[in-house]
This record gives sequence, structure tokens and C-alpha cells, in this order.
Amino acid sequence: MWAASTVTMLALAGLLPDFQLQSADGDSATRIAVTAALGAGAFGLLSALVWPLLVRLLLLVPALLLGLLVFFLNGSLLWLALRINPSGDSAAAPETAVIVAAVMSAVASATGAALAVRDDDAYRRRLLRLATRRRRHGPPCPAGPGTVFLQLDGVGHDVLRGAVAKELMPTVARWLGEPTHRLTPWRTDWSSQTGASQLGILHGSNHDVPAFRWYEKDTGEVMVCNRPSSAAELQRRAVARTHDGGLLSADGAGRGNLFSGGADENALVLSVSARIGRANRSRAGYFAYFSDPANAVRTALSFVAEAGREIGQSVRARLRKQRPRVSRGGLYPFVRAFATVVERDVVVAAVMGDLLAGRTTVYADLVAYDEVAHHSGPASRDAEKVLQRLDRSLALIEKAAEHAPRPYRIVVLSDHGQSPGETFRSRYGLTLGDLVRAGCGLPVPRRARRTRSGAEARNAVRAALRRPVEEGGEQHRPSGRRSEPIVLASGNLGLVSFPDVPHRMTREEIDARHPALLATLANHPGVGFLLVRSEEHGGVVLGARGAEIPVGELADGRGPLAAFGPGAADAVRRTHSFPHAADIMVNSFHDPADGEVLAFEEQIGSHGGLGGAQNRPFLLSPLVLSAPVADGADLVGAEHVHRVLRRWLREADGPQVPVDDSRYEALESAPFTAPDPAVQDKSA
Repeated sequence: MWAASTVTMLALAGLLPDFQLQSADGDSATRIAVTAALGAGAFGLLSALVWPLLVRLLLLVPALLLGLLVFFLNGSLLWLALRINPSGDSAAAPETAVIVAAVMSAVASATGAALAVRDDDAYRRRLLRLATRRRRHGPPCPAGPGTVFLQLDGVGHDVLRGAVAKELMPTVARWLGEPTHRLTPWRTDWSSQTGASQLGILHGSNHDVPAFRWYEKDTGEVMVCNRPSSAAELQRRAVARTHDGGLLSADGAGRGNLFSGGADENALVLSVSARIGRANRSRAGYFAYFSDPANAVRTALSFVAEAGREIGQSVRARLRKQRPRVSRGGLYPFVRAFATVVERDVVVAAVMGDLLAGRTTVYADLVAYDEVAHHSGPASRDAEKVLQRLDRSLALIEKAAEHAPRPYRIVVLSDHGQSPGETFRSRYGLTLGDLVRAGCGLPVPRRARRTRSGAEARNAVRAALRRPVEEGGEQHRPSGRRSEPIVLASGNLGLVSFPDVPHRMTREEIDARHPALLATLANHPGVGFLLVRSEEHGGVVLGARGAEIPVGELADGRGPLAAFGPGAADAVRRTHSFPHAADIMVNSFHDPADGEVLAFEEQIGSHGGLGGAQNRPFLLSPLVLSAPVADGADLVGAEHVHRVLRRWLREADGPQVPVDDSRYEALESAPFTAPDPAVQDKSA
């Protein structure tokens, strides 16, 4: 590595006019080589000895700014190395030192990796040294197998199968072809989005999470699943309900998730990022990753390339006049680059470190596909390219597991899928909020305003930059006239609440106040069905042309739910039982022929409600684990997935998750039973 760095320094001295390794009078080739060798050696020593101390001093710097500071600090170390060079003949301008240091760090990293890979024993020793360093202050690594749960955010069951058929994901294809894994579809709850699914998977309860965002009348707050303060509160509620820390509470690590799952080690976990002081360890993953200057160089180049790729793809889509299409300008190229490059690289590196450290349970969320599919479409070429890169990440993690101090079982799953379709606004020229205002007899803006997208990556960027995390235009406490309704969107699921009424309004109360509202919504061609509370029936589902079915009589394939597939009736009944269900729950139109839904947000690939591929994620599990469900049975709901994952952890020989097993075994075999509507109404 020293020799490679010396040659690199010589080459750069010949290419860069402001970088010299000889005196003004000229030196012999031998002297120049010695100068380069001494400079490279001094730079290597300073990088090894001083760099870790500098990173510790930068813990208060916003995480993404650290990636930029890496270049300048690295250049400063090179400048110092040249200054202390005994030959005294080397010099570099400050800006040139930054470039030279970045190139030399990248070459040194590549050389070290190449030399280690060529020698399996050396590679193994290097990995074991890293593992020993990470485990220095922890207990000895257990001998039993560990488990890694890798969440491919937004990748539906059919999308995964299609990617395997197109040879886009060779690692997954090999697992299914040998076979070493089994592929199982599962069905989401009505709220088919990361907040509800991941909370249920990690903490065993997503009770009272009706959507991605909703208004709570008792507190006057708008809850948003990807807002750190909301995520922390939802996690607290789930723990209080289950009386258990979560899936990762025994020697677990959470990477890139919305919720911690009870893990001791968290990196890029949103619910933890709301804490202040030492309790907030979520950003540690950035510092661990960027502490290697070569990582910063590689990720920075990939970030720029990805942002440029998005700009090019967006321009090409506009020139071709592709439909459907949404705006992809502004800061979106950088948000996409963060999700598909920075967050992916940091999460994968953290997971590999967990494997080398012998951690018992790891759960990591890779959000890249979900972010791109929202704006480019679930089956677009842009999204397929992301799937290819995600498969390479799976291969890297699999390779690291081979060198871990204990065997690992790799489980891959998704939290939801995505359904394609136009936006409600682009098809009808108005938003759901405009339609609600019209039904209430309120003035409607002449020009429909865009509804902010609820993609998870945007607030992850804000948390990384330590910026305020409230979404623009969304307040904790709604302002304006309190008689006006609050209309919120979660994919193709809309929620309408009247903040001046302290309880969940009934159909009769809504009709008395706004006689045309429910009929206006139910009969609109872009709306599939409504759910409202009823004094007579407890709850009722409304559809077009006067269709209405009491919640207690709902059945799949009948009435307004006919197009929404199996499980829709149970999903609606369950949400009706939530204390914070909105006054009016609105699900968009769904065409079962092509799987299309109409998002109430600016997304052409959406999820959040019922309809199509969004409700059909997957679970890819090793054959050494027991089958998720019996033959012919369905895996329904995130809470059911949680119970399956807990069972798999109990099957391992390592530390057991501290939970009353009998309670979960009974729940796993019991179907969901919705509360009696009359009882629910009394409690409301």
C-alpha cells in the first residue's frame, strides 16, 4: 500500500502543476522518489493516527457535512505530511492537496482490499481484526446462528419475481434456484406504508396507525410517520401496548429504520434521532462510515453520478412526454441520490460491521427502490436499475456473513409494494382537498395545489442535516377557521377530519352539517369507497350510486369493496376500531385489470391504502427456518409477520427474545376479530 501510494503521488506530481516533489533547481529521479516515499509514508501514518481523533472531534457536525469536511481534512493531513517531509522539497497548493489526498486515499483503500482478497487468510485476519475491534467492549460472541433481516422498502412480491425472471437480481435468483430460500407473499393492513408495517413488524403492534399521516383530535396534532417526534411517540405507544421492547431487544441492531425495535445499537433510526444528547446514537452510522476517507470519496462520486442520472432521466421523460409523470425538479435529484447512494452505502456498511461483530439480530431498511418508484413508476427502467444495485448489496452482505465469527441466516422482506397510476390531481384537475371543500360548500382555489409527497427519504435527509423536520405547509396544530376540514393524504388513502368536533363524527352529524359532502365524495369516479362512523350501524362503508354496507356485514368481493381483493373487509373493520380513525376515510378508485390506483399525493407509484400490488409485499426466508405459515394459509398483517420473525429467533441457539412465548403462539394461530361496532361506539 505504501508503494502504491508512492507511485500515485509521483503520477499526480507529474499531472498537477501546483503539486511538486522537487526543488526549484531540480532533483535527481532517486531523490524525487525518496521524497514521494517519505511523503506517502507520513500521510499514511497521519491518516492512521490522527484521523480517528479528528472524527471524534466532529461528532457535533451535521452528518452529511462530515462527508464534505472529509475532503478538506484529508487535504490538510497531506499538506502537513509534505511540510514535515525531511527532504523539504515537496509542496502543494491547498486546493491541490485536497485532490491529491482524495486520490491517494481511494488508491490506498483499493490496493488494501485487492491485496487482502487475493489472500483468503489475510482477508480473514483483517475481518477478524475489525470484528475484535467492534466487540472490544461487548460480551463474547455466542456460537449459535444470528439473523439478519433486510427490508427492501416498497418492493412488492410480483416486482421481485419479475426482477428475478429478467435476471436483474442474480443473488435472489440463486437463492431461489438452488434453492436455499422460500418466497412467501403476505398481505398488508389497510394502511400499507412503512410506518404501519415496520411498527408492526418490529414492535408487534401497529394499533391506531390509520395512515401515513393523520390528525388526532385529543391533542390537536398531525402525526406523520416519518417525523422523528411522531415516530418516537408511536414507538412508545406500541411498547406500552405490548409490554415488550421489540424484536431487536436481545443484542439487536437497527439500521436505517423508522423505529428501533428495542435495539441497543441504532444507526440512522428516525425514532431515536428525536432524542437529545448522548441518548441519540442514530447518527453514529454516518461517522463510522465517513471515518474512512476512501468511503467519502467513493460515495461522493456515486452521489454526483446518481443526481446527474436522475436529471437526465427526468429530462428524457419530459421530452418523450411520458404519462403518467410527476415533477422531479427542485431538490429531488439530491433526495434521490441520498436515498439510493448515501443511505444505502452507510446502512450496508453498518450491517457488514454488525456481522463481523457477531451481533445476534440485525434489522436494516434499504429505501432506494421505494424513493425512485414513487417518481418514476414501480415498473420503470429507473426502478429496475435500483433493484440491480440492491441485489449487489445483498451479495456484499452475504459475502461478509461468510467471514463472520458465527453463522448467519439472511431473511429479506418488504413492508409493502407499490401500485401504479396517475395522480388524482392530474386526472381530474383538483385535489382531494378541493373536492372536500366543494362538498362542504366552501370556496375552491381556481388552481389545484400540489399535495406534498410522503416519501420516507426526505425527512431522513433533514435528520442527517439536523434541520427542522416538519414538512412544509404542515403544522402541528392546524391553523385557520376551525370549522374547515383538515384533509390529509397517504398515497391513495385520504383522511378528512373536522377539528372543531372533539369526537369522531357520525354519518348523521356530517350529513346535518354538510348534506352534500358524503354523496359528493362517494359518487366521484376517482373514489372507491368511504368509511364513516354510524349511529345506526356502528360504522358503514359508502360507495357510488347510494351503495352502503354496515361494517359488521362487510365481505370480500361485495359492494364497494368488490374490486379490492381478499382481506379488504377485515382490514377496513380493523381500522374502524382505531380511536384515531378519521371522520371520513377515503380510498381511491382501483382498477383490478391493470392494478391502477389514483394517488392523492404527487406520486405515480404509490402505497398507503387498498388496491393492487401495494398490498402484496414478500418474505424471503432460508429453508432452515420453519415455514412462515402452513400450506394453504395466508400471512396477513404486519403483526402476524412480527410473530413469525419472533418464532424464527426462538429457533436459533443464541439469546432468546424476552417475551411470553405462549401469548404470541396463541395470537399467531388466531384470526383477527374486529371489535363489536356498538362497543366501539360506546368507547368513542
